[in-house]
Amino acid sequence: MDCPVSEAFSLLRMARSPKRTSRLSSWMTGSILLAIRRPASGSSQELAQGNVDLLKELNVKKIVTGCPHCYNTLKNEYPQFGIELDVVHHSVFIDNLIKEKKINPSKSEAGKFTYHDSCYLGRYNGIYDAPREIISSIPQVELVEMKLSRDKGFCCGAGGGRMFMEETEGKRVNIERTEEAINTGAKTICSACPFCMTMISDGVKAIEKAEEVKVKDIAEIIWEAL
Repeated sequence: MDCPVSEAFSLLRMARSPKRTSRLSSWMTGSILLAIRRPASGSSQELAQGNVDLLKELNVKKIVTGCPHCYNTLKNEYPQFGIELDVVHHSVFIDNLIKEKKINPSKSEAGKFTYHDSCYLGRYNGIYDAPREIISSIPQVELVEMKLSRDKGFCCGAGGGRMFMEETEGKRVNIERTEEAINTGAKTICSACPFCMTMISDGVKAIEKAEEVKVKDIAEIIWEAL
């Protein structure tokens, strides 16, 4: 199985856009560094400015990203560095491909699916419907909601740098969220964020449910349904 980024880019190719597209490999937006907002993070501003200079050199006008953190940074942070971009999260991009009938998820995937809202995609930028419409477009899929969803969604546990920290007391946030997802009865937990996907995948393994419950990016589930 290719990584979700590869699948999302393959879907972009399938759209057969007449405009030239390019893939920037190993390209960091500086989203985490910029989010820290510390005086010592001058390197993040240098990184962002360097990226802006490169984007201008390549005459980039539109960016499709599979990372909500990068989406938020490119859309809401980069204008202060002198560039205005048409930034599209891959959930919106894929949803538009389906609505425009450029792709047709026709293979049946019977079963219950649940979707975890990324904080940066949902609460920060108001994108709630596109991922759910993608899931619902697959024949025989039943989308079930977690108790805490949409604008009441619960963090995956990666926020605030906790992805790189060990919990010293109480239950790990990703375990709490994973258990909530599993309690819906869903056998597939869908994500639209690489950080969320990592945290929930780790949660599923930690509670020994990896054989029963799959964690997939929305690009994966659509790719498999084509």
